[in-house]
Amino acid sequence: MTRFPSLPAGAETDLDAPAALDDPRRRFLQAAAAGSLIAGLPGWASAQGAAGWPTRSVRLVVPFAPGGSSEIVARATAIELSKTLGQTVYVENKPGGSGNIAMVDVARAEDQHTLVLGHIGTLAVNPFMYDKLPYDPIKDFKPITLLAKVPSLYVVHPDVPARNLKEFIALVKSKPGRLSYGSAGNGSAGHLAMEYLKMVSDLFILHVPYRGTGPQLTDLLAGRLDAASVGAPAIMQFIKSGKLRCIATGSKERLPQLPDVPTVAEQGFPGFEMTQWYGLCAPANLAPAAVEKLATESVKAIKSSSSRERLSHDAAEAIGNTPAQFAAFITQEQQRWKAVVARAKIRPD
Repeated sequence: MTRFPSLPAGAETDLDAPAALDDPRRRFLQAAAAGSLIAGLPGWASAQGAAGWPTRSVRLVVPFAPGGSSEIVARATAIELSKTLGQTVYVENKPGGSGNIAMVDVARAEDQHTLVLGHIGTLAVNPFMYDKLPYDPIKDFKPITLLAKVPSLYVVHPDVPARNLKEFIALVKSKPGRLSYGSAGNGSAGHLAMEYLKMVSDLFILHVPYRGTGPQLTDLLAGRLDAASVGAPAIMQFIKSGKLRCIATGSKERLPQLPDVPTVAEQGFPGFEMTQWYGLCAPANLAPAAVEKLATESVKAIKSSSSRERLSHDAAEAIGNTPAQFAAFITQEQQRWKAVVARAKIRPD
């Protein structure tokens, strides 16, 4: 062990005394003092915290069953984040309760390594669908970034005698209450999309809620359901293979992937738009430095060439914005869907 010689009398309080410049112990104390001073500078501790996070694998919770657009967006993000964060980011599907089970789980997480895929339903609809929500979408979470927007596609089983939205509306009105549509559950994006269409077109078609997009698609493909509105990534393959027929898109403009399918707006409902969206959220207790780092890396992840290519193939649009912009977007969406939920009388399962 290195031993330092005793300091001259009074030198303990005068580290800059010229007589002691060559003293090894004094140099050691000067270095330590300088380090303490730097550590006390504004932002230094925060930067060190950001550099050290994450220290282990990160869990990204998806509030829905496998097989839907949410999983596609989550996995594309997780793959790229794993590369830039230096730790594995793994996806965990946790469906149930219109997403509430997963949201509560993440809101209560204290490990600093748990995230959740925020969604139009869990962040903008559930607050108005439930009389008492077990989480607060604003206070319990920190918005990180809006990852992607996904156009809702209106589809029917090939046996349904409707080639477009106009024919479908006429068919439903000729058989009120005899046709059915499925969704991933009450308050899901698909439920909202069909209720929105019902509201503007004055349709009466039965709603059959499922526990996730996967189970819903099983029955739709088998012909046990007549129609549905599903995010493009989850059903594009079935449309292209002819197993489902797309009669309209909820996007503002026609999709390059489906150039022959007109939008809902084109088919008699000007201004109609229905787009699902997914964003990354963290528990409110995540350290500010970690939030800043996560936001930066998440934007890089979703805007990477591989993520853009994957999402574009499935007609999803990569976004990537700041936490403040995502927070403002959530507030805007809440205002929009509050009226729809009330008018359509959407209630939990």
